[in-house]
Amino acid sequence: MTFRKLQWLFPIAVTLHNAEEAIWMPPWTAGHAGQLPVHPPGSAEIIAALVVFTAAAFAVTYLSARRGPESIWAYLTFGYIVAMLANVFVPHVPAAIVFRGYAPGLVTALLINLPVMSILAIRMLREGWVHGWKMTVFGIGVPLMLGGVIVAWLAGQII
Repeated sequence: MTFRKLQWLFPIAVTLHNAEEAIWMPPWTAGHAGQLPVHPPGSAEIIAALVVFTAAAFAVTYLSARRGPESIWAYLTFGYIVAMLANVFVPHVPAAIVFRGYAPGLVTALLINLPVMSILAIRMLREGWVHGWKMTVFGIGVPLMLGGVIVAWLAGQII
């Protein structure tokens, strides 16, 4: 199967992961509010953010599939894939270790995102959808930008 078709696994994996977080993060953050470095957002805010991130995954994948290799959308999809791969290790695994138990999103991060995002990133490279300095810039820049948005949101700088 070509990457053009295979890339649809990306928004499906994001949807499954974000659904797990939508179910378990509101009660988990409420139960750990005193242990977290920031005041946790409410359930509605958490779910709204997860819906936005899920919609963004479908949007960049759709545009990547339409525009094809080396399009800005392919590079954005690659960056988002790398961000979801990094998301396995920041914060899911450390949170589970620090809190000595389940952290919302841990199951899908390990069982779905880790293998799916790894395969998709490799296939993008092998099939020439991304390469060179742009791949590096988007592979580093998109995860940093998304992480920055999340940190700013948690710090109350973004509504």
